[in-house]
Amino acid sequence: MHPKAVHHCYAYRLGADRMSYRMSDDGEPSGTAGRPILNTLYSRNVTNVLVVVVRYFGGTLLGVPGLINAYKTATEAALDLSEVITRHYFSVYKLSFQYPQMNDVMRIVKEMELPVRAQTFEMLCTVEVEVRSTLVERFMTRSEKVEGLSVELAV
Repeated sequence: MHPKAVHHCYAYRLGADRMSYRMSDDGEPSGTAGRPILNTLYSRNVTNVLVVVVRYFGGTLLGVPGLINAYKTATEAALDLSEVITRHYFSVYKLSFQYPQMNDVMRIVKEMELPVRAQTFEMLCTVEVEVRSTLVERFMTRSEKVEGLSVELAV
């Protein structure tokens, strides 16, 4: 769209730990483009995102503060117009138990709001649930308190 643009400055953050990132000033003075873009991503607390700001010289020198403000403002505007999708990392666990443990197991599922993927109620009951990574320790602690309950990571 802009063949005369000479600066394609960017920053991105990737991963659940949010520690994988890169930035580029692409010819702008050091720290005036990529860093403001990246700092905006940090302040909005978003990850798995890439922001590229395309700029061409229009005849006015912005100076260092002007460049920082321009890249920061452009990034904020792009993020304001974007839809942020929240995703959670989870593991699927298979719970195996007898009928007498049903109430205790279902109480854990309900109170922790665990999505049920599959369930069978035969001689041996099984329920497969999704457990967010942040809740695994609490889930395992509560499960250990139910006598006769077998918990294993589903494949």
